[in-house]
Amino acid sequence: MREDGRETSRRDFTVSIDPSSIPNFGGQPDPDPTGNNGSVVIPDQDLVKQLLDQMELKYLVDEEGDLAAPWEDFRTYFMFRGEGDQQVFAVRTFYDRPYTVEDKPQLHEVIDDWNRRTLWPKMYTHTHDDGSVRLIGEAQLLIGLGVGLEHFVSSTVSWVRASIEFDKWVVETLGLAKDADSNPDDGPTEA
Repeated sequence: MREDGRETSRRDFTVSIDPSSIPNFGGQPDPDPTGNNGSVVIPDQDLVKQLLDQMELKYLVDEEGDLAAPWEDFRTYFMFRGEGDQQVFAVRTFYDRPYTVEDKPQLHEVIDDWNRRTLWPKMYTHTHDDGSVRLIGEAQLLIGLGVGLEHFVSSTVSWVRASIEFDKWVVETLGLAKDADSNPDDGPTEA
């Protein structure tokens, strides 16, 4: 049950990756294919691609070499930053719906509420040079010393699901669904 009294729902989303299919990372022992030893890996882009394939999500590699999974109204990036024991895996979602600078106070109230009630993604605003304001969500995991494979997989899946849920939540919270539904003559959006 959420703070506002509404029931929460969870859809089971099981993702499995065969640990024996993960390449050996810099001299670390190969993961136990049975998963009994609590496999520790240093995740890389190939592992994330396997995970996205398992989740049946389409993805591309952008001009900077980052993986991106596009949705109709946002894009989620899977990025590796830093080196050595300071390497970080970040899942960052860029929401395409534009707002104005005048909308920022209301947006800050809404995302402050989200950030208080949820663990991830943490939301913030970004004002572009043209004056438009966009929302960005982000979650990070320090991976430089290795991370449990199950933890990495479950965290990444949870972050993707939370990014999708945030988009639905912000539309509902700001009443944007009503705006979209109020003009039925607009027709479907071209993809």
